[in-house]
Amino acid sequence: MGRIIGIVQVKGGAGRSTLATNLAAALSMEAPTALIDADVPQGTSVSWGVLRERAGRMGQLTVTGAADHRILVSKARELVATHSYVIIDGPPRLAEVIRVILIMSRLCLIPMGASAAEIWATSDLVRTIAEARNRRLDVNACIVWNRFRGYTRSARELGEAAEQELGLPALQSKLGYRVAYSEAMARGLSVAEWPDKQAQVEFAELVAEIKEQLKVQG
Repeated sequence: MGRIIGIVQVKGGAGRSTLATNLAAALSMEAPTALIDADVPQGTSVSWGVLRERAGRMGQLTVTGAADHRILVSKARELVATHSYVIIDGPPRLAEVIRVILIMSRLCLIPMGASAAEIWATSDLVRTIAEARNRRLDVNACIVWNRFRGYTRSARELGEAAEQELGLPALQSKLGYRVAYSEAMARGLSVAEWPDKQAQVEFAELVAEIKEQLKVQG
């Protein structure tokens, strides 16, 4: 039985699909992995999968979409039986779908930039997480800092304040503000396949930390 990893965030443009596609590509290098795009009709992850398939780079990766929470549950149950990992790229602002993802997932990742607007928007998600915990107490949700400028004092201070205010832990690994992510995605690639060593290293560190989180969850 595989493990489900949800990528959730109510704010559009926070980097859900960037995180989902890169994580799916990385995990598929070692084991059968499925990526479900629940952000329909936008379908960024599905579009990325089409480009990847045309480039002959699918390997052990399956990419599909889910138009509503019922289809999502059905597909997740089917795919988790045949894949080691199932990544779900969640939609913005659809609380019912997000609750389903939170309840189904072994680990939920919340991509977020260190800006006041993204922190304010994420406060809505905290309420949805609390609702999901009424159904399943051990919902595990962590912030993944994205487009993070660690060299700026404001980013560090905002990051620390957000973790305290939102009451959510953050992974130690952070993704920088790099054009490599958008350039790779536009070609159906991951940053591991793009000539940016810093992006490759930071994402590999994130993947390793996510695997450790999954081990702790059992």
